[in-house]
Amino acid sequence: MKEQEKNNKPILVIGGGISGITAAVEIAEVGHEVILIEKEAYLGGHVVKMNNYFPKLCPPACGLEINFRRIRQNTRIEVMISTELVALSGEKGDFQASLRTSPLYVKNTCTACRKCVDVCPEERPDDFNYGFGSTKAIYLPHDMAFPMKYSIDDRYCKKENCNKCVEICEYEAIDLFAKEEMREVEVSTVILATGWENYNAGLLDKLHYNEFKNVVTNVEFERLLAPGGPGKGRLLRPSDQKEPKDIVFVQCAGSRDENHLPYCSAVCCPASLKHALTCQERYPGSRIRIFYIDLRVTGRNEDFLKRVEENKNIELVKGKVASIEEIPGSQNLRIEAENTMNAKKIQVETELVVLATGIVPNQPAIEMKTSRYNFMFGEQKNGVYAIACGKKPMDVSSSVKDATASALKAIQTLR
Repeated sequence: MKEQEKNNKPILVIGGGISGITAAVEIAEVGHEVILIEKEAYLGGHVVKMNNYFPKLCPPACGLEINFRRIRQNTRIEVMISTELVALSGEKGDFQASLRTSPLYVKNTCTACRKCVDVCPEERPDDFNYGFGSTKAIYLPHDMAFPMKYSIDDRYCKKENCNKCVEICEYEAIDLFAKEEMREVEVSTVILATGWENYNAGLLDKLHYNEFKNVVTNVEFERLLAPGGPGKGRLLRPSDQKEPKDIVFVQCAGSRDENHLPYCSAVCCPASLKHALTCQERYPGSRIRIFYIDLRVTGRNEDFLKRVEENKNIELVKGKVASIEEIPGSQNLRIEAENTMNAKKIQVETELVVLATGIVPNQPAIEMKTSRYNFMFGEQKNGVYAIACGKKPMDVSSSVKDATASALKAIQTLR
C-alpha cells in the first residue's frame, strides 16, 4: 500500500474521557480524520462526574464544554458512543479494527424534550450517581450529556410490552427493536485512552464499605458534593439524607498495601484535601479529620497542603485506620486507628467516612503489554499508544498534557 494511502486513513481513539477527547480534537484540528469511540452513552468519563478538579478547583463544565464545542464544529471527528474495540490486527498505517456498538434505541433525532421520561413507568438505579437515587428506564445520562440525547437501559425497559415512549415521541426518535452492530474500520494509528476505575472498596473487609451506608468512596463523595448530584449541591449522607458536620477521610484505603494495591495512586491525597476545603467553604465550622500514612501533593501544589494545615477545623492525623464500626441507632461510625506520632490507639466518632481508594487501569478487550500492576506500557507497538491513566495514575492536568503529547506522536508516526 502506498504511504499516501496509509496516511489518509483515520486515527482511532479508544475512550471518550478527558484524555481521549483531548487527543481527538488536537489530531483533528491539524487536519487528520479521527474516529473517537466510547463504551458509555456519553463523553466525559470520570471528569464529567466531578464536583471540581485539582488544583484549580474548576467545575468540569469549564474544560469539557469547550472541547464538546470543538468536536461539534469539526467534521473530521466521528463520535461513536456505546462502542468498544473487540479486535485489532495489522501494522502501523494499516490496522483493521473491529468495533461493536450496543443497541442504540434512541436516534440522533432526539431533542431531549423529556416527554418520554414523563410517561415511562419503569425505574433503574442512577449509575451516573453511583446508585444514589434512580432514573426512569429512559433517561438523560446527565445535565451536560454529549451527545445531548436520551438513552434506554434495556435491563429495565419493557420495550414493546410498554411502548409508551414510542407513542409520545413526536420525532420518531425511539426504536425499541434496535440491534447490536459490528463495524470493521481501517485506521492508521490507535490511541488507547481507556482510563481508570476505582479500586473495589468492598474488598477492604475491616472498613465495611458494602455494609454501612455512611461509608462511601472518594468518587462517590465527589458526586454527593456536585451540583448535579443526589443532593443538588447539598451534601447529604446516604442513610438519612442529613447534612453531616463531622467527616473522616481515610487515606490509602487499600493503596500501598501488598494485599490490595501495592502502589500509590498519586491523586487520592489531593482529592481529599480539596474535598476537605470544599466542605469547610459550604459548612463553616464543620469538623474534618484526615487519617493518612503520608500526605503527597504532586507538582507545585504544596501551597494547597498548607491551606489545609492552616485551617483550624481540619485535623490531619498521621495514622492508619484499622477498623470501622457502625453505632446502632444513629448510624454514626466509630473509627479505630493508631496515631503513629505517639504510638497510641485512638477511637473517634463521625457521621460520614470517605475512603480514598486508588486508581485501577481500564484496558481494551484485546491483549496488551502491561506492567505487574496491569498498567499498559506507553508504546504497545509502532502505531499503538496507551496514554494517561492507562499508563500510570495521573490527575486531570497531567492527563491532558499526556493526551496532547500522544496526539503529536500519532501524527509524527504517520509522517
